[in-house]
Amino acid sequence: MVHNRERERRQDAVYAEHKKAVAAGEKRVLRKTSTGELHSYPSDEIGFTPGRGHAQVSTWWGMGVVAVFAGLMTVFSVALFLGPLGRGEAPFWGALFLTALSGAFAYYAYRLSRDEYRATQLRKRRGSPKPGTGNVDVSLLEPGQKD
Repeated sequence: MVHNRERERRQDAVYAEHKKAVAAGEKRVLRKTSTGELHSYPSDEIGFTPGRGHAQVSTWWGMGVVAVFAGLMTVFSVALFLGPLGRGEAPFWGALFLTALSGAFAYYAYRLSRDEYRATQLRKRRGSPKPGTGNVDVSLLEPGQKD
């Protein structure tokens, strides 16, 4: 029971610090860490969050692999589009959809990978813990709130 009170005290202190920083105009994100502790992150320390409906990869290099695969699909679709020209036929216009889709996804995955890499480097430099998945329900932290 003492452990829970100590943890609640730490969480209250982090939440108070978070509210003060937000009131001062800082862009902060209140998140649980990968170990379950509450932490107030500057917005630049949050890369992408696995399990929020889009990215299911949890590292920058994993997302980089996805970006490379999507880039290869883009190259393949361009070859598919231009292939008939070598035989003197019209281009395969249907492949343009695949080109646009895979190209957009490659760019999206690259941006996620880059942002996560930068956030990882900032967290290492600042000594911040790795964030967990999902956001914190702030209403549960407010004193006097009834469920």
